[in-house]
Parts: sequence; structure tokens; C-alpha cells
Amino acid sequence: MAGAVRLEPVNERNLEPLLSVAAAEAEPDDVMPPVEAPAGWSLARRDAFREFHRSSFGGLDGPTGSQMYAILVGGEVVGMVRMTRCDEPGAVETGMWLGRSARGQGIGAAALRELLNAAARAGMRAVVAETTRDNIGAVAVLEKCGAKLREDDGKVHAEICLDSTPPAL
Repeated sequence: MAGAVRLEPVNERNLEPLLSVAAAEAEPDDVMPPVEAPAGWSLARRDAFREFHRSSFGGLDGPTGSQMYAILVGGEVVGMVRMTRCDEPGAVETGMWLGRSARGQGIGAAALRELLNAAARAGMRAVVAETTRDNIGAVAVLEKCGAKLREDDGKVHAEICLDSTPPAL
């Protein structure tokens, strides 16, 4: 991995670099909610990507209850990780994507560890995620970060407790 992994809240300064990585190295459906727009990275889809990320600029206490972070390695944006408040107090749900060139290098696990630290600083007790069994990269990252996984009807549910104390010796 070339350089330390850092998280930076998504803002106007890093939004265009984030969109550039998404358009060059990811599929729209992997990095944003579905929208009615021409296939691929059309102008309408690029605008929707910007609006989707701008809607979270208020952070956990903003209207969407989401904090999105650009994932930076060596100062370069390589992907995004977010946390969104759950109905359950003290819990946030996370999701992440990395550009193809950043995958398989330990960046995802490092970014999730940084997010876990941010969630703990925000007073959260648990981080949850949902993926599919065939998303091998996501499952591996969650396992590396200590998630308890359970499979249900093709979905993998993960939970990472932030306030768990090590067992007494």
C-alpha cells in the first residue's frame, strides 16, 4: 500500500476527484443509488452523483444522517466510505467502494478501521453493514475488522461492536 490511508469528509474540494475515480474505475450502481438516467456515466448520472454526496454535507446530524468520507492514499482519492445513522440509537450502517486500482491492497480494511475510530469518537456503539456472499472483498474487509457475520437469504449481515471490552485474563 503506497502511503497511509486517511479519511476526509466529502466536500466541494474533493467531490470532483471522487467523481473522477468513480467514473474511471467503478460502475454507477456500485457507488450511488439507482437513478433514472442514460446508462453509464452520463451527464445526468454525474449530476446525480454530486447531489447524492452534497446531500450528506450536514454529516450525522444533517438531514440524511450520513457522513461520507473520501478515502485518500498518499493524498489521492481512491474511494468513499460512509456511515449513516440507524433507527437503533448508537448504531450506524456503513458502506464503501474503492476504485478498481485500489482494490486488493488492504486499503478497504484500513479505511474501515479509520471509520470505526470516527464512529467511536461520534459516540456510536456499533457499526453494521450488509453485503452479499459473492462480494468477497467486502466480506474479507469486514472479517479483518472483527465483524460478527451472519448469513440470511443470500445477504451477509455484519456487526462490529465498538464498546466491547477484551475478556478478562
